[in-house]
Amino acid sequence: MYSYSDFDEAFVRARVAQFTDQVNRRLDGSLTEDEFRPLRLMNGLYLQLHAYMLRVAIPYGTVSPRQMRQLAYIADTWDKGYGHFTTRQNIQFNWPKLPDVPAILSALADVEMHAIQTSGNCVRNVTADHFAGAAADEIEDPRPYAELLRQWSTDHPEFQFLPRKFKIAITGAPNDRAVTKAHDIGLRMVKKNGETGFEVIVGGGLGRTPMVGMVVRDFLPIEDLLPYVEAVLSVYNVLGRRDNKYKARIKITLHETGREEITRIVEERFAELKPLFAGHDQALLADIRAAFAPPAFRNAPVDAYDAFYKADPVFRAWADTNLAQHRNDQYVIVTVSIKAHGQTPGDATSDQMRLLADLAETYGHSDLRISHEQNVILPHVHKSDLPAVHAALVKVGLGTANVSLISDIIACPGMDYCALATARSIPVAQEIAIRFNELKLEHEVGPLKIKISGCINACGHHHVGHIGILGLDRAGVENYQITLGGDGTEDATIGEKTGPGFAYDQVVPAVERIVLAYLDLRTSPEETFLQTYRRLGIGPFKAALYETGAQDAA
Repeated sequence: MYSYSDFDEAFVRARVAQFTDQVNRRLDGSLTEDEFRPLRLMNGLYLQLHAYMLRVAIPYGTVSPRQMRQLAYIADTWDKGYGHFTTRQNIQFNWPKLPDVPAILSALADVEMHAIQTSGNCVRNVTADHFAGAAADEIEDPRPYAELLRQWSTDHPEFQFLPRKFKIAITGAPNDRAVTKAHDIGLRMVKKNGETGFEVIVGGGLGRTPMVGMVVRDFLPIEDLLPYVEAVLSVYNVLGRRDNKYKARIKITLHETGREEITRIVEERFAELKPLFAGHDQALLADIRAAFAPPAFRNAPVDAYDAFYKADPVFRAWADTNLAQHRNDQYVIVTVSIKAHGQTPGDATSDQMRLLADLAETYGHSDLRISHEQNVILPHVHKSDLPAVHAALVKVGLGTANVSLISDIIACPGMDYCALATARSIPVAQEIAIRFNELKLEHEVGPLKIKISGCINACGHHHVGHIGILGLDRAGVENYQITLGGDGTEDATIGEKTGPGFAYDQVVPAVERIVLAYLDLRTSPEETFLQTYRRLGIGPFKAALYETGAQDAA
């Protein structure tokens, strides 16, 4: 992974010193809250319902064991012993006290981490496929390009006050695990005539106006990445609306201007910018690439894994759901579910973080990833080590065999923490997971992605859930709207609203009716929920959903 240069180190330390002074001035009354607000947001510090929240960047989801242990230390020292991993591959601490924030930022700087640009109308944390550098289907590891974008965008003088926040996602595989089509810019690596480049997608986004991004370049040569992305940003910075924050995202700019016209303007700007780079970005990229060299994979027998898989049904169930194919046949990618039934999606305790760091050092070539689905990845584990890894995970409550199943739910913090939320998300996720664990149905149901948001801002990605749940306030009462058929992959689709919403205590029964209808409607156990939905459409699911309990629908 990338290590800080002397410039990086000095830059982050200077930022910590600057914010320390700003915090001290807020504490002694020299700064009002209105004056302090933009300063704290520039450093990832939010004021939530009950306390401050600090959002820490985990660039492209890659974190080292040393960094993970430091996050655990911060959780124990200045928070309540846990952290919350988000759909933007960040970690949030929900309970820091304002006087302690400078010390937290200093502790982060000690391990080459920070909270810069995790808020504000700027380029946010660049996210990537959490299987990057390991996946069998990968064209190329996208993380060097993500790091290039991170360095270019950090404190970029032209893009610190954009019309609205700006999010970039990148994947190196044809199977999109980074939700690229729901980002302001999505980058998908492709091959054309033997050359590797990028498909450039612009104008995706969720929130109150969900849109799937549009392709503005079907093939962009690798060497043109930075000038082209800068061209998109500079055009948006001029054309993007600043009169209405609800219409300020680039998706609205593209929709109002039109894809053809936006593409024409971007191409003109790109032609102006490209000569100015003069190859300097490619020299930097060459240095960055060296930091992402593959680990030294070991060659060892895998017979013990095969025997253990056959002999132990608990291990076998975990292996069937939580392992993915690695580019090296002796290795696998391990997704560690931090969604044990009834737990808060995305929350990891300090003890769990330390255990994950230990496992990465001992068995995983010192590499950890955070997924946008709020799980933790060990991307390089030799098959012979899997029984030991599984046993260690089980001891700390991380051995749940549910990845991509109905209890592997994405959920935002909702009204338990967030000042913007209009309904609870966490309890809904917990109760759905508990209910289907009681029914013992989730393995029979198979892959089914439920995503829950506690407000229209859609931090829980509900629009692209197979089953999406949006919590709203209706005359002071929580009301949950259900969408079906959403998809966040390369075939990205916005889910379709089913109809009237449901009261809080009717959400779990409603989801149960949908799932039971799917089990009746599918042609075979091999036909997934999404495949069945696409074959039949919303009609039979809507009939099942409202056939009973209609009187409870609001």
